[in-house]
Amino acid sequence: MAIKSRKEYRRTRIRKRIRKIISGTPERPRLTVFRSNQQIYAQVIDDLAGKTLASASSRVKEIVAVKANKTEQAKLVGKLLAERATQAGIQSVVFDRNGYLYHGRVKALAEAAREGGLKF
Repeated sequence: MAIKSRKEYRRTRIRKRIRKIISGTPERPRLTVFRSNQQIYAQVIDDLAGKTLASASSRVKEIVAVKANKTEQAKLVGKLLAERATQAGIQSVVFDRNGYLYHGRVKALAEAAREGGLKF
């Protein structure tokens, strides 16, 4: 098995294990993170309705304009997501790290979202 497929398989197993427990409701939607090599994306999802309530990514014009490393971009994405979520009337969420370790960019995004006013 190649290293890339081993990593993907590991993350898929962790993701399934997390999603058995975590589900987004209208009162407490799920904040999920996707991290690629260059970008980071975050969404607040109501799983019962199957709708995305708020989203942010490092590809948004305000964040692209700021010259920052990937961890700093993740912090900006977390703050922007918290801002958009509070505008949509969301105060508390359940965090879905999507199989990634709670470290680095994922941790920076989560902490920035907490500072922005989201509770999880």
